[in-house]
Amino acid sequence: MPQTVEFVHAENSKLVCDLCPHHCKLKEGQAGICRQRKRCGDHILVLNFATAASVAVDPIEKKPLYHFKPGSNILSVGANGCNLRCSFCQNSEISQGSAPTSELSVDQLVENAGTGGSLGVAFTYSEPLMWYEYVLDASRALKQAGYVTVLVTNGFIEEAPLRKLLPFIDAMNIDYKSSNEQFYKKICKGRLGPVQRTIALARDFGVHIELTHLLVTGWNDNDMQIEKLVAWIANLDKNIPLHLSRYFPHYQYSEAATSTTFMRHALRICRKELNYVYLGNIAEEDGADSYCPNCNSLLVSRSGYAIRVENLSASKCAVCNSPLPFR
Repeated sequence: MPQTVEFVHAENSKLVCDLCPHHCKLKEGQAGICRQRKRCGDHILVLNFATAASVAVDPIEKKPLYHFKPGSNILSVGANGCNLRCSFCQNSEISQGSAPTSELSVDQLVENAGTGGSLGVAFTYSEPLMWYEYVLDASRALKQAGYVTVLVTNGFIEEAPLRKLLPFIDAMNIDYKSSNEQFYKKICKGRLGPVQRTIALARDFGVHIELTHLLVTGWNDNDMQIEKLVAWIANLDKNIPLHLSRYFPHYQYSEAATSTTFMRHALRICRKELNYVYLGNIAEEDGADSYCPNCNSLLVSRSGYAIRVENLSASKCAVCNSPLPFR
C-alpha cells in the first residue's frame, strides 16, 4: 500500500520532496528522479513501500563488510529505485529499471530475519534510502526483535531524515564514488558534499562504517584521485575500512574493466595512510586479509567467502591486546 512522504514542503504550485539533496519539485502526477516518489493530489506517495525486488541470504562480507560480525550471514533485501544516475551502475536492473516485485510487509521481514542463520537484515542491492519509509519502519521493528540492521547505500540523503534513521542502524557500507565533484555531477548526477556529510554523521552516531570505492576506468583510476580519496578518509578516521572495488563494463559505460595492475598499485598507495584497505571483485590474496596495524598479526583470513578468524578476540588483537575497529 502506498505511503505518504514525511519530508516534504509546498513551493508555489509544486510539492518538494526533501528526502534527498535533489529536492524534486513535483507537479500533479509527476515522479521524482528516484521514480519511487510520486505527486498525487496534496501528497507525495511512496510507490515501493513493502515491495521487494531482490531477497537472498548473503555472507556479510558480500556487502562488503569485513569488520562487522566476520563470517556471519545476513538476509539481504532490495527494492527498485535509486536517486543517482551512475552511467557505470553495476545493479542497473533494479536501480534504474523496474524488476518484478513481491509484497514484503514489515512483519514478514522480521519473521524471516533469522533465515539461514542470518543475524539480521541488510537493505541493499539498489538504493535503500529511496525505500526510506519502509527501511525506517522495518529497522525499528528489527531492533526491537533483537536483530542487526545494515545499510548498503550511496549516502545521498538530507541530514534530517538521516538523523531519524541512524539510531536504528548498526552498520553501513557507503559508496564513496569519488573525491572529484565533477565525477559526481557528470557521471552520477549527484553531489559529493552530502555523501561526505553522511559518512561523518553516521560515524559520529556510532554506526559501524565501511566505504566502497569503485575504480572506474578512465575516471578515478589514477594516482591523483586515489591520493585525494585517501587524504579525506585519513583526515576523518584512518581506521575506517576502505574497499577498492573493480569496475566491469555495464549499463551505459563500456570502457574496459579496471586494470588489476592499477588496483594493486592503488592498494599500496592507500595502505600508506589507511590501516585497513581491501580489494574487491578481484582474486587477490593480499587484498583480502585483515592484519593488526600495531603488531601485524593476521586477524581474519579470507579466501572468497571462506572466513577464518585468527587472532581477533572480541574487538582486540589476541597477540598484542590493541583495541581494533571490529564488531
